[in-house]
Amino acid sequence: MSAAVKPGLVADSVKDAAIAALLVAVLGFFFFALRTDIGTGGLDLTYRWGLWFIAIAIAFGGRLLLNLFVFKTAKPITGGMSISIPEGVKSGIGRVLGPVLLLIALTLPFIVMAVYPDRDRQFIDLAILIMTYVMLGWGLNIVVGLAGLLDLGYVAFYAVGAYSFALLAQYFQIGFWTALPLAGLLAAVWGIILGYPVLRLRGDYLAIVTLAFGEIIRVVLLNWYEFTGGPDGISGIPKPSFFGLDFSRTGGFAEFFGLDYDSIHRFIYLYYIILILALITNFVTLRLRKLPIGRAWEALREDEIACRSLGINTTNTKLTAFSIGAMFGGLAGSFFATRQGFISPESFTFLESAIILAIVVLGGLGSQIGVVIASVVMIGGIEILRNLGFLKEIFGPDFEPTQYRMLIFGLAMVLIMVWKPRGIISSRNPSAVYKERKKISSDMVAQGEGH
Repeated sequence: MSAAVKPGLVADSVKDAAIAALLVAVLGFFFFALRTDIGTGGLDLTYRWGLWFIAIAIAFGGRLLLNLFVFKTAKPITGGMSISIPEGVKSGIGRVLGPVLLLIALTLPFIVMAVYPDRDRQFIDLAILIMTYVMLGWGLNIVVGLAGLLDLGYVAFYAVGAYSFALLAQYFQIGFWTALPLAGLLAAVWGIILGYPVLRLRGDYLAIVTLAFGEIIRVVLLNWYEFTGGPDGISGIPKPSFFGLDFSRTGGFAEFFGLDYDSIHRFIYLYYIILILALITNFVTLRLRKLPIGRAWEALREDEIACRSLGINTTNTKLTAFSIGAMFGGLAGSFFATRQGFISPESFTFLESAIILAIVVLGGLGSQIGVVIASVVMIGGIEILRNLGFLKEIFGPDFEPTQYRMLIFGLAMVLIMVWKPRGIISSRNPSAVYKERKKISSDMVAQGEGH
């Protein structure tokens, strides 16, 4: 491919980039150039022309560079760029990366305590949050990545699991370990309830119905004040115990094992709970993919009509995907409730579903390791944004980087769709391998010839 720029490409690309910059200038005017705050006697209006011009410049420069050096045309293609990596290298990376990530996950609390002794609670708590989203991403990956059912209301099952444990603890004084399987079971039942009305829906229609279901659950939790506490939420949710030992200052875990009391013990315990739950989610998903139901999910994802023609019961296939994915969401929600100690409907907005779906899409549909990488990048990236204090010196003391996290998420998704349209990890090992079948067939032919 010639490195020289085609004649006329520069002029056409500049025109296209100017149009993109104009769109950003118009659509982003009220987001970047103006800022309103509640003040005494009304709204305080602040102008941020520098931030607006920077957004326009980024749109113009980014579009121009893409047209000249990536698409090599003023009319960008939608197929994206792909990097050819030999299959042997891909499988080798997958075999090495998985155990490395597992080893890091198992020893992470002790690494953090040794490297950051002054901020160990903060980083371990961040690791707990990331691991929660990893588990949620793996649960949604069953529905979206394997079965190909676009679910925009996955946060509803997250909420069902959290409120199931909170209400069982409030009304029946049931502990975490007893309520955990019950929360997963109730979320699975709600997954089946959602699955029945959407059996005949696909694509955008399915997305709209699941989005509505997630909002219905949130509104019910918000308005059923007598039962759920409404906007006040539920507080005083009990913490998990370690074989009956709590993590209090006296008579608890530290005293039983002869250790000096430290609140970090509870954080480490919570981390290993969510790590075990996430590993169970991963193990079950990988095993199900190799079973007939897992292959039915993948067949449903590729072509539902062909799936029916093969005699696969698409009704049961969809219901199992929804229920199993919902079960893992409910287990994660139950853990979220015990970790926070307080829940309210505001914790389960559509933004949470969007973040979980973005993790699955960015990581790669059907890729387990991709979900882990995307969770670390997206959820850990929010913490990095909080620590970028030098940005306030550039844009002013009122600039808060975390306010633009969705803008950054959107930019990341655009970049991923350009260079890796199928996600960070776009390839994975097939569920069915035919080498053994071919070998068995050849052995049978050899035996037949011998006779």
